[in-house]
Amino acid sequence: MIIRKYTEKDISEMIHIWNEVVEDGEAFPQEEFLDDKTGADFFAAQTYCGVADNDGKIVGLYILHPNNIGHCGHLANASYAVDSTCRGKHIGEKLVSDCLVQAKLHDFKILQFNAVVENNIHARHLYERLGFVQIGTVPNGFRMKDGTYQNICLYYKEV
Repeated sequence: MIIRKYTEKDISEMIHIWNEVVEDGEAFPQEEFLDDKTGADFFAAQTYCGVADNDGKIVGLYILHPNNIGHCGHLANASYAVDSTCRGKHIGEKLVSDCLVQAKLHDFKILQFNAVVENNIHARHLYERLGFVQIGTVPNGFRMKDGTYQNICLYYKEV
């Protein structure tokens, strides 16, 4: 498996994976699904999109973009998605590691996660293992699909 920059031919698979996470309602703040048009526009608008390519099949992706503007424009933000049939195979770790490299190459100084759902233990352990530091918690900051609320954790790492 390789992590590489996405191409137009990857968009359909990327949309499928992204929409799986949106449908789960446990990690991404988005509630709207991507379609061919909105997906292509969404991925094109990012600073960088990486994909996990397993012999021609896209099994994961990430988006990297500024977290803010102006005096805070050196802070990046990112989101990660792994195909539900491929989770538990350390694809997320490869995506985050590549994202850190790309963040530096795109002149970001910090990668910050604004809304890691507190009960997303696998993601939190991964981020901490890779050197991210939790800098706070927002009580009840994420509305789950079932209507309950979970805390969100903020993380950062210098790149």
